[in-house]
Amino acid sequence: MGRTVWYPGHMAKGKRKLSELAGKLDIIIEVRDARAPAQTSSPLVGELSSVCPVAVALSKRDLADEKATAKWLAHFAASGVKAWALDLLKPRMDQVRRDLAVFGPAHREVRLAVVGIPNVGKSMFLNALVGKSSAQVGGIPGITRGVSWYRGKGILAVDSPGILDPKADDAVQRCLAWLGSSKAEVIGGYENVALDLIAVLRRKSLWGMVEAKWSVGAPAETSDEDVLEALGRRLGCLVSGGAVDLSNAARRFVEAFSTGRLGRVTLEFPGEI
Repeated sequence: MGRTVWYPGHMAKGKRKLSELAGKLDIIIEVRDARAPAQTSSPLVGELSSVCPVAVALSKRDLADEKATAKWLAHFAASGVKAWALDLLKPRMDQVRRDLAVFGPAHREVRLAVVGIPNVGKSMFLNALVGKSSAQVGGIPGITRGVSWYRGKGILAVDSPGILDPKADDAVQRCLAWLGSSKAEVIGGYENVALDLIAVLRRKSLWGMVEAKWSVGAPAETSDEDVLEALGRRLGCLVSGGAVDLSNAARRFVEAFSTGRLGRVTLEFPGEI
């Protein structure tokens, strides 16, 4: 399978700016999706962790399996990485701010960057951390210009664009598309992405969440293509003559999964990737 080439210019620019900033920061917070913490890791972290401490915020805790999230938090703790799991729709940030305070000197705010791949909740995390009413501030003396800084709650934070790994293989990109962090159109379209998701849910014995929601089974003898067609009929994705619009069915299925409408689920556990 080929490599993806979707790597817009704003991502490359953001990566350069953060690389310049790393030595001036107290800590970097990487936001990942709690449903797939390994595959939603940022390509920046490996490069920047040698320059600046990195902590992990697992977003969308409310969409992930609770026991799996507890295992991930234990995994990060055992690795010496500070981590939090958060429901960013109902954020509780007091403990996060207390934990961050130890990384900065007493005479000023904690300086940090929020990084992560697209659509994992970086902006929501930043808003919750510094306060929704916090104002953007201008250039900071001695700090790289041309990036957006936000001040509030004892924190000075820089936002960044979502950055994908330009060398990520198709399997990773498909997982990101299931979670809403990548574009299905870039990696073959919704139908291909949906068929892969069906296969994974069946293989991991997770299809029950779909059956409970839409009453569509997936017997072992049934192909993934037939399962997608059955989903399309259940969802009313029909065209003239009664045929199933597979592209529309696939889009609705993937979107329902990515937004959590099918229920809470975790796709990977520590040590699997």
